[in-house]
Amino acid sequence: MKKIFLFACLFVFLFACNNDKKDKKFDTETYEKVKETLADKEKNNPTKFIMVSDHHRKNLIGQTVVIGNLTNRATVCWYKDVELKLSFYSKTGVKLDEGLETVYENIGPGKSVKFKTKYFAPKGTDSVVVIVTKAVGDVVVK
Repeated sequence: MKKIFLFACLFVFLFACNNDKKDKKFDTETYEKVKETLADKEKNNPTKFIMVSDHHRKNLIGQTVVIGNLTNRATVCWYKDVELKLSFYSKTGVKLDEGLETVYENIGPGKSVKFKTKYFAPKGTDSVVVIVTKAVGDVVVK
């Protein structure tokens, strides 16, 4: 009885799975359309795809030197002329000053570029926060 039940379960399992292997051809038109929408999304939202890592120090004449990397996390979009906003904060978290800096470099998909800037930060500056405010995106078709 167990053998018949096992055979019946196996029979049902094999024929219940629809293993029709139809010829699925690569749909170039759909692929290009999806690629275009991805490119548009990356081009129009550079702040979501450019990551900033930075650190700061004081130099001998009292300037705050901010050194960092900009990394492009996009897959098809190049960015250039990246505008950064630098915010200077006190130990208690009060914003003391802001500054804008532009990095005039081309950043390819998955690539990084270094930047360095110097500011005479206000007295009492404890930390610096750097964020990307805008960039020019361009899709290079190859």
